[in-house]
Amino acid sequence: MIMHRPDPSAVIRALRGAAPYIRLFKGKTFVVKAGGGVFGDPAATRNIIEQIAILHSLGVRVVFVHGGGPQLTEVTEKLGVPTQMIEGRRVTDERSIDATAMVLSGLINTRILATCRELDVPAIGISGVDAGLIQAHKRAPVKLQSSDATVDYGFVGDIDYIDTDVIRKLLDNGLMPVISPLSSDDSGTLLNINADTVAAAIGAALGAEKLVLCTGAPGILERVEDPTSVISYTDLAGLKRLKDEKRIVDGMLPKAKAIESAIQGGVQRVHVISYKAADAILAEVFTNEGTGTLVVADIGKLAPAELAAAHSARA
Repeated sequence: MIMHRPDPSAVIRALRGAAPYIRLFKGKTFVVKAGGGVFGDPAATRNIIEQIAILHSLGVRVVFVHGGGPQLTEVTEKLGVPTQMIEGRRVTDERSIDATAMVLSGLINTRILATCRELDVPAIGISGVDAGLIQAHKRAPVKLQSSDATVDYGFVGDIDYIDTDVIRKLLDNGLMPVISPLSSDDSGTLLNINADTVAAAIGAALGAEKLVLCTGAPGILERVEDPTSVISYTDLAGLKRLKDEKRIVDGMLPKAKAIESAIQGGVQRVHVISYKAADAILAEVFTNEGTGTLVVADIGKLAPAELAAAHSARA
């Protein structure tokens, strides 16, 4: 039998291309947030954790924040508690807050940790309640953006403070925090907080290099009805334009607010990518072209190589 070695040139080129990014991001902090949609698919869950494992092995300090909307909806409906969403945010009444804790901090967090264990990622599951990580208060009734009506979101929290010491101690010991977006107020009342909001607040508090939002969409879309109209890059002014023109709607509204909050809080780059695309995180981090939408404070300050690559990707 005669065997020939495969040509290693493609692998070598990929490594050479990734090397500058590896040097740049080693020791930096990334906050990665994944919505509950990914966790309904074991293959998708494994894919995203595999990518995070690679980041971890390359010396990137990863903080993983997760949601759990679809799973929570399924459980609460089985309990006879209807789901109410207003402007992309969930109303959490007294009957559903216990189910929220069970699903987010129990079912989903534990499943993520099990996959991390399989892939040899040293992860620790916590919520905003643990050691006062997320200090919050119950949200007062708010006026809707879409009308003059007001709504009481129930047991939903607004963040007052992130205790970064809790996270830094884990990161400094080589551990990856896997964070459920629950908190409580000073009286111990459990509060549900939007996971995008939590990820943005943690990213800003840590001074994270990147916030990566993994969604079911391929990125931020120029036209909501057209999944191919992915915007390669934009800035805060562009994001405002999209909102004003009603191109950002429903579940993307809290994401847009979280993106603005993260960048205004000091996060350099926010990436919106699809968890459905293979290796989307790695492609977004280790190539100029990326796969989804890059959001920065000001496009004018992007490096020429990033602008050129984004123009090429859109062509």
